[in-house]
Amino acid sequence: MILGTAGHIDHGKSALVTALTGRATDRLAEERRRGITIDLSFVPLDLGRGGTAGVVDVPGHEDFVRTMVAGASGLDLALLVIAADEGFMPQTDEHLAVLEYLRVPAGIPVITKADLVDEEWLELVSLEIAERLAASPVPFDPPIAVSVVTGAGIDALRLRIAERAAALAPRASADLFRLPVDRAFSLPGVGTVVTGTAWSGRVGVGDEVALLPGGQRGRVRSVESFGQAVERSSAGARVAIGAAGFKRDEIRRGDTLVHAGQPWAPWSTLDVKVALHRSATRPITSGTRVRLHLGTDEIMARVATAGPIRPGFDGLARLRLERPALARAGD
Repeated sequence: MILGTAGHIDHGKSALVTALTGRATDRLAEERRRGITIDLSFVPLDLGRGGTAGVVDVPGHEDFVRTMVAGASGLDLALLVIAADEGFMPQTDEHLAVLEYLRVPAGIPVITKADLVDEEWLELVSLEIAERLAASPVPFDPPIAVSVVTGAGIDALRLRIAERAAALAPRASADLFRLPVDRAFSLPGVGTVVTGTAWSGRVGVGDEVALLPGGQRGRVRSVESFGQAVERSSAGARVAIGAAGFKRDEIRRGDTLVHAGQPWAPWSTLDVKVALHRSATRPITSGTRVRLHLGTDEIMARVATAGPIRPGFDGLARLRLERPALARAGD
């Protein structure tokens, strides 16, 4: 299972992940200096009885919302983090909209910093959150209050996550393998490593793979999942794949790793259903330039539509991408 954080800056997403997993998530020196999350971080969460979940920690600052979208793609469960002393804030609403448009299967509202308020205030915040999330297309659990300072609620949240993981339907391992890349780096003795969440299918040591849309080809030398070496990956798991033949400087976040020879093809035109958020200030019309987030990729595109799509409504459209991207019906 892959779960990720969402929520306003300084509401305690990274501290919550550390309390759950025992691991710090801010790996960049600039993140530690500024005290905010800038890039995506990934850590395993031990669920007991041999179960492990992958946790994606995302930035909360409005300047990094595009990074947040890349991290939220492929989540099975979202932790919507809301500080008890502030409640819903602008990025809370923005991140919630992202989760809803990505159709994340389930969510848990987590009220952090519970030690900063009294019980009466905590109850009011919990009621407000439950009311605001009742109409969301994402099925949210009742809110759970925690404090990383006192440890209150952390074990209960971990148990709730484990229950969600046990009830999760497995992803299609028999499907074509596809992994949107979120990181790439080099390791001595291993070569180039790409990481991501396997959306479908499996890959194993010795398999020939390709990075699209560029077309680089390589051969898998190693596969790790949740920090453990494995012969083959599993669908829906975090995977790190070491491959011979890839050039690190030619790989970027947004590339997609697939089996070489399988019928994947990048496209420059996509037929889509567009839903425009009710808070938008103007309609989408033919010629509107939009930013498309697909997997971990980010592409600019122009919209062609028969008529305006107004705030709060949806409609069919064609996107003409400014560079090719990998897509599949239902994405």
